Amino acid sequence: MKKYLLLSLFCVCNFYLSAQSPVGVWKNLDDEDGKEKSHIEIYEQNGKLRGKVIKLLPAATVTKCNACKGEKKGKDLVGMDILWDLKNSGKVWEGGQILDPKNGKEYNCKIEFDGTEKLKVRGYIGISMFGRTQVWYKVK
Repeated sequence: MKKYLLLSLFCVCNFYLSAQSPVGVWKNLDDEDGKEKSHIEIYEQNGKLRGKVIKLLPAATVTKCNACKGEKKGKDLVGMDILWDLKNSGKVWEGGQILDPKNGKEYNCKIEFDGTEKLKVRGYIGISMFGRTQVWYKVK
C-alpha cells in the first residue's frame, strides 16, 4: 500500500512540475549589475512562447533599441518582443531567440524554472555552454 501511495504522490508531483508554464509577467534583473530593469510578459502564440517588454523600471538605462538592426532599430522597448519561438521540451523551453537591447544582438535562448517563482533565462551562441544566464522573478 505504501508503494502505491508513494507512486501516486510521485506521479502527481511529476505532473505538476511538467505542467508548470512560464506564461505570465516576470521581472528581470540584469546579470551584470543586479538591478531590476523591466517587466516582461511571456505569452503563448501558435504553441510557442514569446516575451515582450511591458514596463521599464527606474534602473533601466536603455529605453530604445538603438543598437538593433532592421525593423526594431530605434524602436521603444515597451511593447517590443525580445523573446520568441521557444518550444516546450519537458521542463525546458528552448529553440527560440532572445534579444539583448543593449547591443542589439540576438542569441539562442532556453528557459527553465528554478523553483516556482524564478526562471533561469539563458542566452547563448551555438551551444548553451557559451552564454550567460539571467534570473527572472514572477511578478505578483
